[in-house]
Amino acid sequence: MSTNPSPALTARRIPFEFPEGMQTNWMPKDPEFAAMLNGASLTMPYLEPFLIRTMRETLARIDDASLQADGEGFMAQEGQHFRTHRRFNDLLKNHGYPELAEVEQQMEASYARLSQRSLRTRMAYTAGFESMTLGVTRWLVEHRVELFHGADPRVVSFVLWHMVEETEHKCVAYDVYQAAFGTSLGSYWARMIGVFHGSFDVMRYSMQGYRAILKKDGRWNQLRSRLRLAVRIGRFIRHVGPYLLRAALPGNSPRRERDPEWVLDWLRGYDRSAAPGVPLLDTLDPLMAVPFASTPSRDAA
Repeated sequence: MSTNPSPALTARRIPFEFPEGMQTNWMPKDPEFAAMLNGASLTMPYLEPFLIRTMRETLARIDDASLQADGEGFMAQEGQHFRTHRRFNDLLKNHGYPELAEVEQQMEASYARLSQRSLRTRMAYTAGFESMTLGVTRWLVEHRVELFHGADPRVVSFVLWHMVEETEHKCVAYDVYQAAFGTSLGSYWARMIGVFHGSFDVMRYSMQGYRAILKKDGRWNQLRSRLRLAVRIGRFIRHVGPYLLRAALPGNSPRRERDPEWVLDWLRGYDRSAAPGVPLLDTLDPLMAVPFASTPSRDAA
């Protein structure tokens, strides 16, 4: 299989800071949503190393130089992601939520078991999870003002940087899976199962994380808090569900999914910027524009 040349993926080593005094409830107006994203963050230092190991093993079967380069870029970006999430998660555990270590132990054991499965199953899981991130990105980016207004800019900037790079490497896992395992009916079924296996696995552990956080905060048994949480979960399903269903269809490709204009503005702004790192987002900005000197995005919430 040969692929069209694509721009090289950049491993952006951005020094996001999570100082000791930072509030773990970084979204005081919506602590349930903050807990949801904190729970998702908890999974990354276990999920993403698994994705990297699976990608590296699969690339050993592929001769295509373009795919090899894409795969290397994918692994470099995911490596930066999980290391940053680990620093953020350490802040959570050290400042009020030591119970999260138990969830981490469960994830470590789960991914150890999954690592014993066939390479095709593991690569289908990888490509499947990556399809979910497209829906998450569209939701978080295109509704960023509603979701993140007034939140801690350090965490919001970190979360949306991760989503930008998930969009940037959206085709890599799919392309590598197709190149290594082909397009037979059996390969399709494995990939379709991987869409739901990878996505639901991460959702399950994210849920365990945010449930532990909300229990510790005394919110889990509060009706008002549970209703707010249900609203956020419902919106997550409404925005992400269609992506999973489309990804499970025969012949579907991530290339068919439109990249949010804000993401493209962010990438162009980063490429033009000469300063190291990135400026933080202004979460009080009515458009929450990209943090570079560029034209505000056209798809603001």
